[in-house]
Amino acid sequence: MIGTRPAGQHTVRQHNAALVLGAIADGPGTSRAGLSAATGLTKATVSSVVDRLLGADLVAEGEPERRVGPGRRGTVVSLSPTGPHGLGIEIGVDYLASCLVDLTGTVRAEEVRYADNRTPRVFQRVSAFLRKARKQAEALGVPVAGVGVAVPGVVESSSGLVRLAPNLGWRDVDLADRLGETFTVANEANFAALAELWHGSALPDFVHVSGEIGIGAGIVLDRALFEGVRGAGGEIGHLPVAPDGPPCSCGANGCLERMAGQEEILRLAGAETVDDLISALESGSEAAVVAVATAAGHLGVGLSTVVNLMDVPAVVLGGTYARLEPWLREPLLAELERRVPSTAWSPVRLVRSSLGTRAAVRGAAGAVIRAVLADPEHYLTTHWPSDQDARGR
Repeated sequence: MIGTRPAGQHTVRQHNAALVLGAIADGPGTSRAGLSAATGLTKATVSSVVDRLLGADLVAEGEPERRVGPGRRGTVVSLSPTGPHGLGIEIGVDYLASCLVDLTGTVRAEEVRYADNRTPRVFQRVSAFLRKARKQAEALGVPVAGVGVAVPGVVESSSGLVRLAPNLGWRDVDLADRLGETFTVANEANFAALAELWHGSALPDFVHVSGEIGIGAGIVLDRALFEGVRGAGGEIGHLPVAPDGPPCSCGANGCLERMAGQEEILRLAGAETVDDLISALESGSEAAVVAVATAAGHLGVGLSTVVNLMDVPAVVLGGTYARLEPWLREPLLAELERRVPSTAWSPVRLVRSSLGTRAAVRGAAGAVIRAVLADPEHYLTTHWPSDQDARGR
């Protein structure tokens, strides 16, 4: 083809490293011979790649493979549990969360610290929290490959700039500049949706909605995140569900998060905390039941817009909504059935997220790991600048 150029050595190495590591991730406990068969690469090429991955502690060799029949059994190769880890940080309106995961996606450490982050001191607070999380990784003796940061706002995908986070009072905030580090920054709802995709219900198409003080939604279509052209998709919390309603922090009136967010539910129920609300619901408090049902009605209005527009077949309730699911389910489904014409032949599936309030920070950490698995050569060249270094360690 005109304008194409032959692949250089680095491109070939990049492709082969990703191919082999991907096969190891998809089929743990496979020998080098098995990897050669799975990837179509020669045994010599596979051995060379595996040696480099071993040197950087991306993979580890274990017991002889299990198989029947004659012939020498090869040694199995799996992702290394002591290799690079992903560190996730979530900046919530009223809490900070951290999560450290290994290459297999296993959580190695996590922490939540509750505090009102609607203050100019939030950046110093986040910086100190991040340092503590890094020390946890050091105590475990594992390297941090990168940091993913989840924020409750609109993040420009091309730059990582937080364009607007109304509940934090942020506008055009560059977190990397504020904190002096390089991050993968994304909307918390998008990270939560990715965590649900990777570790949750295994649905290929869904909208993940989480109700904290704000309400966010992440949309997954054909197992891929749909975030819009500039990364601002899924801002369901600012859909108008009651145009004559109270003012929202974004400047509009009657937004979904103002009518069905955590603070409004607690106010209507007369509860101080979500734990208090759950206790009231379990004891049959009429005020609590009505508060959740009212929120479910507004939530149904907002979600019906998404379902009608995107033809998404499933809704995953995350965050605080996951905890409230037993009381949200019936009134929410009734509202969706009333407002979504396609439910007559294809009812919307409603699923409770097993990850709950941990989804966003889990997704932030997981995004780092997915990047390493997708392009291990970048990690190798960044952290192991030469093959000599990789083989000698």
